[in-house]
Amino acid sequence: MRTWLEKPVVRAIVRDKYLLLLFAPVLLYYIIFKYIPMAGIVISFKDYNLLKGVWGSDWVGLKYYHQFFQSPDAFKIIRNTFLLGFYNVIFSFPVPIILALLLNELRIMLYKRFIQTVSYLPHFISTVVVVSMVTMFLSPTTGIVNQVITWLGFDAINFLQKADWFRTIYVASGIWQSAGWSSIIFLAALTTIDPQLYEAAEMDGANRWRKMFHITLPGIAPAIVIVLILNIGNMIDIGFEKVFLLYNPSTYATADIISTYVYRIGIVRGNFAYGTAIDLFMGIISLIFITSANYTSRKLSDTSLW
Repeated sequence: MRTWLEKPVVRAIVRDKYLLLLFAPVLLYYIIFKYIPMAGIVISFKDYNLLKGVWGSDWVGLKYYHQFFQSPDAFKIIRNTFLLGFYNVIFSFPVPIILALLLNELRIMLYKRFIQTVSYLPHFISTVVVVSMVTMFLSPTTGIVNQVITWLGFDAINFLQKADWFRTIYVASGIWQSAGWSSIIFLAALTTIDPQLYEAAEMDGANRWRKMFHITLPGIAPAIVIVLILNIGNMIDIGFEKVFLLYNPSTYATADIISTYVYRIGIVRGNFAYGTAIDLFMGIISLIFITSANYTSRKLSDTSLW
């Protein structure tokens, strides 16, 4: 009879102990900050009272869910969240792929490294600084954008006070900030393509465009599908900080989203149960999105998350 040290699982743990040690901080992070707090969703079914605590508060069932859907703000914030996420996927998702393809075509390595470094830098700028830069660039008096507009003979536009411009500003600044960093995964995927395929295509007379469409894109297609599925799953998981710093009462019509609404209702007004109910509902919608995208990808191709 084998001892417990001879079992395959134990042998695998001993063999990969250093890799598991590297993975441990990530696992602890998700356990502490993602999974343990999930127990708190029970307050969305209770009339939560700070003095009574979670388990001492009265059970109210789906009261806050009904209250949310009957609220006049429900349709507006769901629409704003969905549209902002949808535009972000539609316009932001292709940019890193295009950037990676263009970088892959560069033959002067020094110039290629310079472009990569410059495109990566915005990722390391904090959201507060990015919003400050956007505010300065779009200032109606001193902003460079309005200076160009007035130089062309048009009236200056107060972009940050107009609701119609909010989504454009949010998506465009997001592309600038994340395109370079997001292209890394596609550049990594490009390195797995066999160079002999390009040599064979060149011998057959294929130019750069044909090699890109018939070799490069099919070669990185699995990476594109995986990233797309993840983006669809996070489509309504819009970052709170950037929207909160960019929006103001005059842009609520297009800028007020689930996370900012939950902040005002749950934190500012102290209605924690109502805010938790809204957040849980949107989490369920995100789960449906990513599950549907993964199922569709698995049916249409051989690539999926699970």
